[in-house]
Amino acid sequence: MTAPDTPPAGYRPCVGIVLINRDGLIFTGQRHDTPDAWQMPQGGIDAGESVESAAYRELREETGTDQAEVLTQTQDWMTYDLPAKIAKKRWRGRFQGQAQIWVAMRFVGMDTDIDIAAHGKHAEFSTWRWSPPERVAQDIVAFKRPIYRQVLAAFAPYLSAGS
Repeated sequence: MTAPDTPPAGYRPCVGIVLINRDGLIFTGQRHDTPDAWQMPQGGIDAGESVESAAYRELREETGTDQAEVLTQTQDWMTYDLPAKIAKKRWRGRFQGQAQIWVAMRFVGMDTDIDIAAHGKHAEFSTWRWSPPERVAQDIVAFKRPIYRQVLAAFAPYLSAGS
């Protein structure tokens, strides 16, 4: 699995993961730095890294597990802009937002395989849960809501029990 060409100028290349359990529920984690915000795992794609490698790396870093199988990925970059104040602080103005390729993955492990504290003080999430698709977009910060709705629509065929 590779990313299509290069992301649009001004956007940080990233991967997002929709981790789906056997019941069609999606892994969401509550961010340490924004307690009211729940999100799916995501992060940067390193230079020379494939989308699939980045997805598994980010999955391990943020959930503590790699017990998943790739189902599919989006074919095009999906972008969102960070609020200017956040972008300036986070990336010193280098990027205006993120361009993401999203990967749908089926969780094949047990809930006990998930360890959001696996990376100690670098843990992304303070807690986690399995969320129904309609709740995932509702619980994300407002500026990411449109991209989450796009992602959930793109992966709708995989979001039912047993799919």
